[in-house]
Amino acid sequence: MTVLAGDGPLQGDVAMTAVTAPKSDRMNRFEGFALIALLQGFPIFASTVLLMKLMGSHQIVSNKFGAAIFVALATPVYAWVTPFFVRKFPKRFRNSREPVFYDARLSFSEKIAQWRTQPKASSQLLATVIMLSLLAVAVASKV
Repeated sequence: MTVLAGDGPLQGDVAMTAVTAPKSDRMNRFEGFALIALLQGFPIFASTVLLMKLMGSHQIVSNKFGAAIFVALATPVYAWVTPFFVRKFPKRFRNSREPVFYDARLSFSEKIAQWRTQPKASSQLLATVIMLSLLAVAVASKV
């Protein structure tokens, strides 16, 4: 990589050094909140809505936009209370704990990349995809 400087182009490691601005604590917490909501909470509540539809429970899923409102309200609540319960009851909520989501040294996309490489996350993603796919087929097939 070549970077132009006042005295001419820089080569190699010198060109690769960059200083990143420190991330604020508020921004880091917001990123962790968003990742928990999107990668953990949303699949949970989307599958809950599909199960409710499959079981014939009409309290939420029969209203216009009822399922979407339920998911839109439950997901941020889940993301908001999860860190509290993880700290308060670490053994009980050990599967909900994702420290990489709150690592201030990582960018948003690096947090997702780090999380995806963990064996637990891979299993969780695979299980979520299979479960949502089966539920979607079952709901679509229900007459």
